[in-house]
Amino acid sequence: MINTMELNNRSIAIYLREIRKYPLLTPEEEYHLAKRYKEKKDMTAAHKLITSNLRFVVKIALEYIHYNVRLSDLIQEGNLGLIKALTKFDPDKGYRFISYAIWWIRAYIQAFILKTKSLVKIGTTQAQRKLFYSLNKAKREILRLSGKDFDEHIDENEKKLISEKLGVRVKDVQEMEKRLENSDISFDSTISENDDRTLLDKISSDELNMDERIIKEEEATIVRTKLTEFLKKANEKERYIAYNRLMSDNPKTLEEIGEVFGITRERVRQIEERLKEKLRKELSDLAPTAV
Repeated sequence: MINTMELNNRSIAIYLREIRKYPLLTPEEEYHLAKRYKEKKDMTAAHKLITSNLRFVVKIALEYIHYNVRLSDLIQEGNLGLIKALTKFDPDKGYRFISYAIWWIRAYIQAFILKTKSLVKIGTTQAQRKLFYSLNKAKREILRLSGKDFDEHIDENEKKLISEKLGVRVKDVQEMEKRLENSDISFDSTISENDDRTLLDKISSDELNMDERIIKEEEATIVRTKLTEFLKKANEKERYIAYNRLMSDNPKTLEEIGEVFGITRERVRQIEERLKEKLRKELSDLAPTAV
């Protein structure tokens, strides 16, 4: 008898095979299609833009498979985010569609996970949201240093290390781990008895990896450009705090910055908070404001 997991894996493998039939677009092709959709609502152009980027939704969805949510559901939500991104995309901004869409794809996937996991039962504070999305990553790093596999139990010392890394209480780590302790989907299992390839083998591709690097580089360039433009308009104190607090690998303390300008620690904190708010507004057009 074929179990549900095997059926799901087969369905996804078929889906992956189908979406790879759609060719990737050149920047010029993408620009002209996006212009046609924006100006004329050309649905043929929209279809080509969406289908040529479906493979990237899968790559992003795979980042969230450890939340014990079906990959097919994550892909579906990511596809909705991709479609939403197209309705908001401005090709004249100068960056690729997927570089913008990736924000919407992640927003839809994360909103779905939060809803599925019923996070409201333990609260939805900023700290808990951060923990929800960061726990598995931190856990993998700690276990790797300990020479353990991801599915092994973490002891009290390792929980303490995770709590320190994420800046939360050990109690918060324990509570969140309980919500995420359901078994993870395995993509190392073979697709079928007659096919010893794994689902990850079907997803892996040098071409996708190269495109993924390009996307990340373009995304970083967009943020870097906007940040540079913003800092040109900032005053001396804001620029100093940005470079020495927000963008530094070894940030100065509030007291140290206060001594530079002859102001109090509290005044530096106020300027930093105001600076962060300005930055959020400056970058707001890159991230979706609502799902």
